Amino acid sequence: MDPQELLHGLDDAQRAAVSSAAMPLVVLAPAGSGKTRVLTRRIAYRVATGDADPRHVLAITFTRKAAGELGDRLARLGLRNDPTTGTFHAVAWGALRTRWADQRRTAPTLLDRKAEVLRELAPKVPGKDKRSVAAGLATEIEWAKARMVAPEDYATAVVAAGRRPGLKPATVAEVYAAYEQRKNRGGLVDFDDLLDLCARALEQDSAFATAQRWRFRHLFVDELQDVNPLQFRLLEAWRGDRYDITAVGDPQQAIYGWNGADAGFLLDIHRHWPPAELIELERSYRSTPEILDAAAAVLRGAKQPARAVTAARASGPPPQLSGHRDDRAEAVAIARAARLVHAPGRPWAEQAILVRTHAQTHLIVEALRESGIPHRVRGGAAFLDRSDIRAALRDLRFATVPLGTALADLELLQSEHGLGDDDIDAGLLDDDAQAVVLERHADERAALGALLRMGRDYLRLDPIGSADSFTRWLRATVQSEGDNAGPTRDAIDVATFHAAKGLEWAVVHLAGVEDGYVPIAHARTATARAEEARLLYVAMTRAQRDLRITWCDQRSFAARVLDRRCSSFLTPLVEAAGATPAGSPGVAVTPPITNWPEQLSEQRDRLRRNRVAIAPEVMALRAWRTTTARAARIAPEAVLSDQILARIAAAQPHNLDQVAAVPGVGVILAQHFGSSILAALTSAEAGEGP
Repeated sequence: MDPQELLHGLDDAQRAAVSSAAMPLVVLAPAGSGKTRVLTRRIAYRVATGDADPRHVLAITFTRKAAGELGDRLARLGLRNDPTTGTFHAVAWGALRTRWADQRRTAPTLLDRKAEVLRELAPKVPGKDKRSVAAGLATEIEWAKARMVAPEDYATAVVAAGRRPGLKPATVAEVYAAYEQRKNRGGLVDFDDLLDLCARALEQDSAFATAQRWRFRHLFVDELQDVNPLQFRLLEAWRGDRYDITAVGDPQQAIYGWNGADAGFLLDIHRHWPPAELIELERSYRSTPEILDAAAAVLRGAKQPARAVTAARASGPPPQLSGHRDDRAEAVAIARAARLVHAPGRPWAEQAILVRTHAQTHLIVEALRESGIPHRVRGGAAFLDRSDIRAALRDLRFATVPLGTALADLELLQSEHGLGDDDIDAGLLDDDAQAVVLERHADERAALGALLRMGRDYLRLDPIGSADSFTRWLRATVQSEGDNAGPTRDAIDVATFHAAKGLEWAVVHLAGVEDGYVPIAHARTATARAEEARLLYVAMTRAQRDLRITWCDQRSFAARVLDRRCSSFLTPLVEAAGATPAGSPGVAVTPPITNWPEQLSEQRDRLRRNRVAIAPEVMALRAWRTTTARAARIAPEAVLSDQILARIAAAQPHNLDQVAAVPGVGVILAQHFGSSILAALTSAEAGEGP
């Protein structure tokens, strides 16, 4: 593998990050800046230069999908099986199993779901079922373990963190302690235990630590802003007293604080790794300048730092903002817009519809289904695989009354067992955990509401239809119209903001961007609202060329209809568009240009007046760059940027050492391109022209 080939196609900052000899190295990588490309090329570059042994490389990330992508990219670079790639949990589990096998100990049973145990331990709470209470307890225990908080310290820690669980802290602490005891008695460990057990083993067992640090000599970490204290403790235990570590992250995309993550490890990295060198990637290859500017304006409007990022893409349309009468009208408008922007011969998969919570997906999915638009819901179970939908269909099949009556009974039962006004007025939305419960209830009610509406649709087609025939019709309809679209099927993606992280689409529709969702209602503290602003930034920067943002004036929550308003985070965009946030249904906030011929003529005149003659040396260098890029089948800017060409022309180098001394070129590029650069400059001096 030629190290120089690994630097081709990279911009200056990417090239510096890949080839830097610094240890440790931290790369700040904004959205769309090619962080995975930099991380994998740095691994391959260090292997190619003999600076790293691929058998001793450990690349850590947060999801199986991201780990798989790292492995695939390394394989394409010639590193197929040697590097270890995986999540914190997967690598820790593998290390522990090896240790237990060496010690001839029986491995404990891995508990993949806390709720199985917590449902038995959960206290009875009026108005809530055991499943909801257990889910809230699991959230709190996961947060506590991520922050390395023991059961006896939970009550104090939760107050210090300003966290408001759905149950009394003392009650959560009691269940937390009982949960730990139940696991110990049953020989069980959960995923969080894997990290703690592996870290403790590294800290206390010198032989195990020596073996692990020998095996994993070169550490690479993706998404450092998302690590929690327990994960960072494990990372430090693997590192030991060495500094052979590279980390990539972006504080602007820190969106998991609610789950225990702490971006402070990235922001204060010199406290943990004093000799660390920081390199900032400065270009985004995903989004247009208009989308990047709008996303940065959202951060600045929320009093959050927004790093300047240069767009590599050409200019495109500004983000479209539109308000709608109600949530149903918004969903219909989004489906209509999705069909209008679907160009002939282009895949549906170029588009995505992103929402803040799963409960918002059901109306949108209905509108897409009615429009015949193929779609898939990312994250969460497919509609017919949901436990609540399966239970409802089972009740319909066992009913002894006609289908229409059974549907009416189901609707009545749904309204009787939902959360009441008293629950909502009691301030539940002020509590993180209870808000999660409310969202779950809203999601369930929305799913059952969609089932009821499809049942009524079916009865209009077949007034004497049975529950069995309805189930068969429903399955055929849902599968044919896209709810269960597989990963290879051409379909629009419907996903939450969180589920969309790491993904990108040409066209992105952001739905329900209104106060109460963005920011979410329970984000009351300054820290929580800051994270919500970063989450909106992440959602906006999933778009490559077309971003559409919608909200509605009224939204239905079960039997209640609440007035809504455009998210306060959008205020800078609304003000820049010169419009009020109360947009009429389907009308874009961005005003149309009525005198565009006059403006176009004026802009052309201005360009002619301001045109600056290009130096012949620059023209010769550009011609050389075009020929070189065409031969390599890459973009001209990937050879050398216009800025570097201008520096070369101004420096007028006469030998390879002088070429290498030009900022942005360096010894490696000078050896590769120096002779042809000097020849191009010589031709310009001779007046030969490009």
